[in-house]
Amino acid sequence: MELKAIYQSVEQDLAEVESRIKSVTEVDCSGLAELLKHILLGGKAIRPALTFLSAKFYKYDLDLLLPMATSVELMHTSTLVHDDAIDKSAMRRGRPTVNSLWGEDRAVLLGDYLFAKAGEFAALTGNLRVIRLFSQTLQIISSGELKQTFDAFKLEQSRQRYFERITGKTASLFSLSTQSGAILSRVPEESVRALKDYGTNLGIAFQVVDDLLDFIGSEGELGKPVGSDLAQGTLTLPAMLLLEQYPEENPVRELFNDPDMPEAARQEKIKRAIDMVGNSSVEAECYKVASEYCDKARRGLESLPDKPARKTLVAIADFVLSRKN
Repeated sequence: MELKAIYQSVEQDLAEVESRIKSVTEVDCSGLAELLKHILLGGKAIRPALTFLSAKFYKYDLDLLLPMATSVELMHTSTLVHDDAIDKSAMRRGRPTVNSLWGEDRAVLLGDYLFAKAGEFAALTGNLRVIRLFSQTLQIISSGELKQTFDAFKLEQSRQRYFERITGKTASLFSLSTQSGAILSRVPEESVRALKDYGTNLGIAFQVVDDLLDFIGSEGELGKPVGSDLAQGTLTLPAMLLLEQYPEENPVRELFNDPDMPEAARQEKIKRAIDMVGNSSVEAECYKVASEYCDKARRGLESLPDKPARKTLVAIADFVLSRKN
């Protein structure tokens, strides 16, 4: 099922989020406005949708939920801007990145600006618990990204380290989305914990699939070159599994042991790794791991009231396993 169909119950509220994000581009500085208009384009909106849907079980207060849903989407966008600057990525969503057009310095400052704007929207909820959660999540995401930079081109990484890293850099924002919606709707603490766990497990599954698509997807679908993670020296689950299956003469090992190799040789190693993943059991194993986390996410919803939102959250877990970008 397409996301638009899944989101139908919160479609109007997501349109309001889009309107608020558009208002962020209305600034006095023409240069900043140009940067904001370039980056603040529509995405999947999965995080704001999770905020709204997590609030559908009890008191649905749109005046509180709208700024929070806007906040999580702006935070997500800011992480993308920073990621692209750090990785020196040239493309995102099929368009040139901010750093490739305006330079890394401006990209980093733009990411900072968006973080601050996201914090401003979170503060509009007036809920200290949610504001504190926003700040904690920002710390967790930053820590996860730092771990990734420290681990670049290092082969000796455990799966536990990998899951800790993706929990920090990806799943924590999913968890913020679901927890904040739950808290703002005044659900019982048991339900807050259930929705927190759902968001975390869904986010882990989302990132595992994302890491796999970097090997098996197409540039047209991904909006960026395949093999980007390998090029940046990021050891993801598919690469770990490939190393386990082919411990000798492995292009991932060769690439990580010589990160300064000529570009033509680098691209040849990446292509070989992509081909090897496509001709091995790595894809099936990654989907198995992602499926297990989606199952955990679905099971975590069973304690919640049997309302349409619960079925929608289940449908989002199904979508995560079937997505192509």
